[in-house]
Amino acid sequence: MKMRRILIVLPVVMAACSVFAARVQGQGNAGITFTSGPLTKGKVFNFEKITEGVYYATSTGAMITGSNDVVIVNDNDVLLVDAGVTPAVARALVQDVKLLTNKPVRLVVNTHFHYDHTDGNSIFGPDVQIIGHEYIRTAILNLDVLHREPFKTAQANLPDQIESLKKQITAEKDAQQRATLQQLLAATEAEQRQFADIKPTPPTMTYSSNLTLFRGQREIRLLFLGRGHTPGDTVVLLPKERIVCTGDLMESRLAYMGDGIFDEWTTTLDALKKLDFDIVLPGHGVPFHEKSLITAYQSYLKDLMTQVAKLRAQGLTADQAAQKVDLTSHKADFPQITGPGADLRGIRRMYQWMDERRK
Repeated sequence: MKMRRILIVLPVVMAACSVFAARVQGQGNAGITFTSGPLTKGKVFNFEKITEGVYYATSTGAMITGSNDVVIVNDNDVLLVDAGVTPAVARALVQDVKLLTNKPVRLVVNTHFHYDHTDGNSIFGPDVQIIGHEYIRTAILNLDVLHREPFKTAQANLPDQIESLKKQITAEKDAQQRATLQQLLAATEAEQRQFADIKPTPPTMTYSSNLTLFRGQREIRLLFLGRGHTPGDTVVLLPKERIVCTGDLMESRLAYMGDGIFDEWTTTLDALKKLDFDIVLPGHGVPFHEKSLITAYQSYLKDLMTQVAKLRAQGLTADQAAQKVDLTSHKADFPQITGPGADLRGIRRMYQWMDERRK
């Protein structure tokens, strides 16, 4: 049993290692194109300039940051899209933002309730408005989010990740790769300590369908297009700049599915494609231009639903179905698919969703 747990952890570790490598636009997904803007390097975050006053924030490798965030510098203040995985990460983000501007952070938008996007909320005082869909507030207040997925598995996996990294460091012969692994080990051990400081903190302002903010000359639209990745996903649209921030509703890679509403997810992505934008800034992965990638993810979700329904009809359990599904036909769009199988938490959620539909 111990060996099986380590085998599950290793792909997670290697995926995390990729965060520490230099990010090259267009790398990873076939067909994704995006020209990188100027890069400002902070201690914890790299800020890629998308357009004037809009930056895509990703980890330098010094800390495990969780979500990729968006920094929007307005006439008199700063709005952050998502708050990171821990209070320590959020403090580091606020500190690094000072490299971009001396304007204060006054607004934080949570795209959904998952810990890697909201657990930095607690550092912000009463002078900062935290905004999210009304479901996010309900979820953080009522779902015991530190004892459910996805936080539960993230926390439980940390000891095995740390042990696996130590073994990899011992076995690694290449000095550069060993240094990368050591940096990841330090960041993972720090994250384990930082998890103890998390205090789930809900939005202080909520909306139900849409909310438009005017910050000087900047118009910022918060949109609930429908349920999908979670029951309360926010899309942030900058209409003048033709930029959309999608959180985990649409990533450039496969998203966690443990809270998905699968049939509505595909419909919500139709609504996303109807928006007028040129650039997508996702909660994970890399920026991209192509609406065709959204269509490809819809195709993936539909194929997954069809296959799982057939496997369930054959009497397979969710755990068995997670091993049997074969989505390799989608690997050209999502290269992290390397063979048959799918994330167990997502398939268990799909079985639950099927039961809900029958009621």
